[in-house]
Amino acid sequence: MDIKQMRYFLAVAQEGHFGRAAQRLNMAQPPLTRHIHALEAQLGTPLFVRTPKGATLTAAGQTLLAEVPNILSLARRAEEQTRLAGEGYIGRLDVGIFSSGILNAIPRLLASFHTERPEVKIGLHNLSKTDQIAALRERRIAIGFNRLIPDEPDLVVDWIHREPFLVALYEGHPLCERASLTLADLDHERMILYPNAPVAGLAEEVAAAFRAEGVTLRVEQEVEDVVTSIALVASRFGVCVTTESAANLRLPGVVYRPLKSRHLRAIELNCMYRHDDDSPILNAFLALIRRSRNRRHVLAM
Repeated sequence: MDIKQMRYFLAVAQEGHFGRAAQRLNMAQPPLTRHIHALEAQLGTPLFVRTPKGATLTAAGQTLLAEVPNILSLARRAEEQTRLAGEGYIGRLDVGIFSSGILNAIPRLLASFHTERPEVKIGLHNLSKTDQIAALRERRIAIGFNRLIPDEPDLVVDWIHREPFLVALYEGHPLCERASLTLADLDHERMILYPNAPVAGLAEEVAAAFRAEGVTLRVEQEVEDVVTSIALVASRFGVCVTTESAANLRLPGVVYRPLKSRHLRAIELNCMYRHDDDSPILNAFLALIRRSRNRRHVLAM
């Protein structure tokens, strides 16, 4: 049995008449009759008793009638679900995130995507840069967010937005009196760096800028993430060069000042995904990212 045969059978069973069923199906009666005969031959039993007034169901026909509407409903649901999956409206999007990335742009993007496609399940995975790259290659995530991503031949790297650098100070520090700071102001200050990861990151960028501007970098602590770093600033362990999004932590006892530097002007937040990933869900998410980026560019003009 195929879907067409079941629809033809259901029309005749509900109308109780081949002629009226043919009109309902917008077809001639002889082809409909042939289809029902073929179905009866396939099943090896009559489904209708033909009478001068129309057609009534046999016991076998009544049994089939009890099943066909459910089958047709399931078929319609399968068609609809397949179409939605093909258009990226159902399914799953696994996303690699990192600590400071969830303080600004990424939650807004994910919230917008959830509003547009509420039936897509979003899975969040807090991973380091190295682990995100591995997870992409192993297809455990579809997209990752991070900064200062190295060139990888099998991955596409695109930018989300750029944010300025700040200096996080503890309340009462003498530099809090200034409206903005330079790296020279941080000469010999006790510095907290993050992340202490095996791949290049913000800590290396800060250290390189200190060298380039001839400023002494005094490292007090090296930690894994921005939350720990700002918490140490709040505890007066030292000060920290960080990004604008870190100010969203709003930890008590921490003051932020803009950093004016030739080498630390702004840092990009990037996304990365596989070259060969043609998932409709991923493509829809990337389209949202580009729209969001374009809106911010227009507003900044």
